[in-house]
Amino acid sequence: MRHNKHHASLGVTREHRAAMISNLAAALITHDRIQTTLTKARALRPFIEKVITKAKKAAAKTEKRDALHLRRLALRDVRDEDAVTLLFNEKYKEFAARNGGYTRIYKLGPQRISDAAELALIEFVKADDPGYKKSKGRKPGTKRAKKAAPAPAETPVSPVDPGTKS
Repeated sequence: MRHNKHHASLGVTREHRAAMISNLAAALITHDRIQTTLTKARALRPFIEKVITKAKKAAAKTEKRDALHLRRLALRDVRDEDAVTLLFNEKYKEFAARNGGYTRIYKLGPQRISDAAELALIEFVKADDPGYKKSKGRKPGTKRAKKAAPAPAETPVSPVDPGTKS
């Protein structure tokens, strides 16, 4: 049975995929924004959000051993000590007010020349960023206002014989 097998395979082995996602996460933590393929960005999003959640939980822990445990769990995933230290010491404060949704993915326009891969930009969302509001559809009354307005007076058009040139 294929239970619990849903993940982006990225065309590589399991070990290679884990290393690739780990390196992408370290680069994102270090630089706040990276350009990669859309598929890799979509695979990175849930991974990095779980690591950020571990950092936030570690900051909330009162006992040092609990925070250390969460840091070691994050190091197991990311495998870059400098990036994890940066996240657990400084960057977690940016996400203190947010409940999830720490990253944003932008699709970049043209495809890559060599392999026609769709490119994307993945970045951290700032704490004070409100994001986009969902539209509630059309504003009420706009359709009625157009119907209620009187139709403009038509100007008389002289009949033209299709056989003659004007």
